[in-house]
Amino acid sequence: MPAKNITDMKLIRHILPVMLLAMAGIAAVAQVEQGGVRRRSDRERKRTEAGTPQVSERMQDFYKVTPTHDADLEYMRTIYRRIDLNEKENAPLYFPEDVIDGQENLFRILFNRVVEGKLPAYEYLDGREVFSDKYLIKIDEMLDRFGIYYTSGSGSRGGSKYNIEEADVPTSQVLNYYIIEKWEYDRRTNHMTTRIEAICPVLTRSADYGGEARYPMFWVKFDALRPYLAQQYVFLDDDNNLAHYSLDDYFNLGMYKGEIYKTQNLRNLSMAQMFPDEDDMKQAQDSIDRRLREYGKDRWVPTREEYLAMREKEAAAKKKNVKGDSLPDRTVMEDPSAIEDDNDSSVASESKRPAKKRATSRKPRTAKVKSSSSSSSGSGASRSVRRRKR
Repeated sequence: MPAKNITDMKLIRHILPVMLLAMAGIAAVAQVEQGGVRRRSDRERKRTEAGTPQVSERMQDFYKVTPTHDADLEYMRTIYRRIDLNEKENAPLYFPEDVIDGQENLFRILFNRVVEGKLPAYEYLDGREVFSDKYLIKIDEMLDRFGIYYTSGSGSRGGSKYNIEEADVPTSQVLNYYIIEKWEYDRRTNHMTTRIEAICPVLTRSADYGGEARYPMFWVKFDALRPYLAQQYVFLDDDNNLAHYSLDDYFNLGMYKGEIYKTQNLRNLSMAQMFPDEDDMKQAQDSIDRRLREYGKDRWVPTREEYLAMREKEAAAKKKNVKGDSLPDRTVMEDPSAIEDDNDSSVASESKRPAKKRATSRKPRTAKVKSSSSSSSGSGASRSVRRRKR
């Protein structure tokens, strides 16, 4: 066999295995790109659990807010609000009632994450909430207390220990939420900030003797809930169905509408207990809201840009007044009765005054004297001569 053929066969034997390995790698990559099944690592399996929004530890740290130190606070007040889902502004929290294209309402996000053990939930203590491990709720006790049917799950490989059918989730009965707001005035920045500390779903069910009764279920710290809310987008207006805001934006921007049902106080009384009259309670609620929103405005110091903008606005107003664009002076109207009295008195005074002769431009007339043929030379009157006695 010629030497050239032997050399070619050796090259082919070296090149062929390399080509086969390359083709196998391309096929494997193509299989992965086409959605082929491959073995996941333990870390990936923990991070990607079936059908739930994925929240990493980094995301949780990003949404965690460090409370302001008491030494930096000048004013702080704890406000309890009730969010009624029947209000138009709060409708994004209730809809959709069922899961549609992966979209869940607020209660399903809360309830499912609590049952799955991803969110710690705390007991409702009616105004004296303590968010510590001592007051963590037990899931099975909570489900039994509110009559929610469930079956025990395996809990293996990240699965839930409790299996609850969609029809047994009491979404339609949660018509209210309680939230705890912290209003804090920071003396370093001279600004009032508002943050939500916790949220509580409230079941609304028929009472034993008619009417409705509210049953608070549990508290969840808002910072722990925020990573899940940030992944759920909602639209706020029926005229525009684009979902521009997430549920996290909805709460942080204060788009909800809620009435104050309690403030933290020494006697732990609600607003209804402090103000039995409904009108007095409404007035007190408005007063608290107004004080919170206006607190610190007298301490506000404008920035250089704000100060220059104010000066320009004042100069434009002065220039407008100089040009005569300002409103004319007002005409003061007098009392009609006073005007009539003045007219009567003036008429009476005019009648008492002597009448003045009207001045004319014509010359006064002179009396014509008849001349007689015989007249006395003196200044006396002339007499007839014929009747004089002789």
